[in-house]
Amino acid sequence: MMLIKNGRVIDPRTGRDETADILVENGRICKIGQGLSAEGGQVIDASGCVVAPGLVDVHVHFRDPGLTYKEDIQTGAAAAKKGGFTTVVCMANTKPPVDSVETVRYVLEEGKKTGIHVETCACVSVGMKGQELTDMDALKAAGAIGFTDDGIPLMNEKLVYDAMMKAKELNVPLSFHEEDPAFITENGINAGKSAEALGITGSPALAEDSLVARDCMIALHTGASVNIQHISSGNAVKMVKLAKELGANVTAEVTPHHFSLDESAVLTHGAMAKMNPPLRTAADRADILEGIRNGSIDMVATDHAPHSAEEKAVTPLWKAPSGIIGLETSLALGVTKLVKEGHLTMVQLMEKMSLNPAKLYHLDRGYLEEGAEADLVIFNENEAWTVTEDELASKSHNTPFLGETLYGRVKYTICGGTVVYEAV
Repeated sequence: MMLIKNGRVIDPRTGRDETADILVENGRICKIGQGLSAEGGQVIDASGCVVAPGLVDVHVHFRDPGLTYKEDIQTGAAAAKKGGFTTVVCMANTKPPVDSVETVRYVLEEGKKTGIHVETCACVSVGMKGQELTDMDALKAAGAIGFTDDGIPLMNEKLVYDAMMKAKELNVPLSFHEEDPAFITENGINAGKSAEALGITGSPALAEDSLVARDCMIALHTGASVNIQHISSGNAVKMVKLAKELGANVTAEVTPHHFSLDESAVLTHGAMAKMNPPLRTAADRADILEGIRNGSIDMVATDHAPHSAEEKAVTPLWKAPSGIIGLETSLALGVTKLVKEGHLTMVQLMEKMSLNPAKLYHLDRGYLEEGAEADLVIFNENEAWTVTEDELASKSHNTPFLGETLYGRVKYTICGGTVVYEAV
């Protein structure tokens, strides 16, 4: 038995935002109310802290199997726990890719050792080659909860259509990486002022916009559940809004770096601010913030993408691999850049970081109600902390936020009624 006392309880499903106690027994919430007691149970005083559903990240790269010098399932989960996440969804671009039943089972079995929920997607196409659909029936039966070739865009429209029709039949979502390579000269850096300063052409928003438009319309006509990954272009945000209005079952995720930074960060942070799709213009960032406010963007997802220091140090910087880590800074960036700057309430932030991500994959998580699984995060929204390498549990430290002071310190992460992380 566990009693969490005097916390600011946030439930995005009901809109609850009040000081209350939560009583946990046998891994589930058995009571939410005032003046509760737990004879002989563990007591956590959450005074001055937010108590919210455990965070859910629908987009992480744990590099396992095959690239574990960057990260593995255990170190990735450690970073997730420290960031307040109780559920993560792994992407399929491992080595080998998650296009077989055996690899799905490997990821899920390793995930069971972590103390949190580690779910996985499987590949849309065999070998992530974009030519032949995987055996989606078998992969779902093995435990894959969705399908994606994240990291590589699908350029065969017929295959995209067939994947959507199959995904609709299986009642699973498809998540798409939207960057048409035909328009990209150097990836990871926006075709704009920073690219000009570096003497390169870069990656224009057109590469993203063209595929988002295509897939929103195919989604509209198939009725499939389609998630636009790591949206970065203002036009793409508006197209998702239009697709929703037309009746398409389309969602969009945004990373903390895309709502926090713009293309100028590349000139300050170099390869640590290089990612696919790239940080775009200040105007694009403003459109992203508007999309977060008006609901066009449904969820925050980190796209946690670890790389070694040696890889990120490759010169020139546009030849370094794209991607940054994000699990340990995501909540704090949400609090600092979205809540404290007035774009979202705390209830709305939890909707985008717990409830909506869980809904995408049909997971019965992301809310705090009596009878629900006791997956919780307890954090102090007003406590400032500085991002340092010593703070990071991830095996890799590739982030542009090193040295930045943020608000929102995770105190406890609780999964299934068990404390899996406690701040020291």
